[in-house]
Amino acid sequence: MLYDVAIIGTGPAGVSAALNLKIHEKAFIWIGKRDLSDKISRAERISNYPGFIDATGAALNRAFMDQLAAMDIEITEAMVNQIMPMGDHYALLAGPDFYEARALILCTGVSQTGGIRGEAEYLGRGVSYCATCDGGLYRGRTVAVVCGNRRFEHEARYLAGLAEKVYFFPYYNAPGFIADNVLSSDARPVAVTGDERVEGLRLNNGSDLAVDGLFCLRDAIALDTLLPGLATENGHIAVDRRMAASLPGVFAAGDCTGRPYQYAKSVGEGNVAAHSAIEYLENI
Repeated sequence: MLYDVAIIGTGPAGVSAALNLKIHEKAFIWIGKRDLSDKISRAERISNYPGFIDATGAALNRAFMDQLAAMDIEITEAMVNQIMPMGDHYALLAGPDFYEARALILCTGVSQTGGIRGEAEYLGRGVSYCATCDGGLYRGRTVAVVCGNRRFEHEARYLAGLAEKVYFFPYYNAPGFIADNVLSSDARPVAVTGDERVEGLRLNNGSDLAVDGLFCLRDAIALDTLLPGLATENGHIAVDRRMAASLPGVFAAGDCTGRPYQYAKSVGEGNVAAHSAIEYLENI
């Protein structure tokens, strides 16, 4: 199915964009986490969001979820690994699944974990963002796994069942993933090494590991890797007042467009991005 719009990200900007697209009866797919924003749900108190007096983040998140349920808006729980321009539309790879849309609204937030030097260059040549997609290529071999969130441990466990050895680098406390062929480390990978394909990994303690592949399991992907050709400014997506990005049919909203990182700002930008996407669809 070719959707009118694909929204990527389920923070406040994504919520606002989805509500407006639903009201305007557009065919859209919304990809992200069904429990919405971890950043909001963990906020102790929110004092500057209109209509809520010293609300907790959990209360605001519940209000968002209740409204989405009342309007019968669904979320496809996945992480988009790559977006490819296809002429008059875009193709999105989300794990093993493939989606197409005429326009995009990027509400990806700000990644708290930086990329590894060489990661983008070796994508498809030993670097992968999806264990289910590419794990079978490394049966009986040695791989490294950078895991940014406990919810991705099942993918690391899947890889451990295929590979001979797994170097596991959790970016969080008290990981619950243990297997006989897994070596967990507190060190951090800083560079991918190799010739035509990944051959090794350099760590911040100065040591080098010989690996056949690197799996980066994170909540977000570097913007230049996610959608090549997308213009950025100081690590954020460059947009105009219509929230239009540098590529046709691509709009962005929320923290990914820059400071201030505020919920009210994100909601307003999501609204503008949705209306701009609707106008774009009408023009084409």
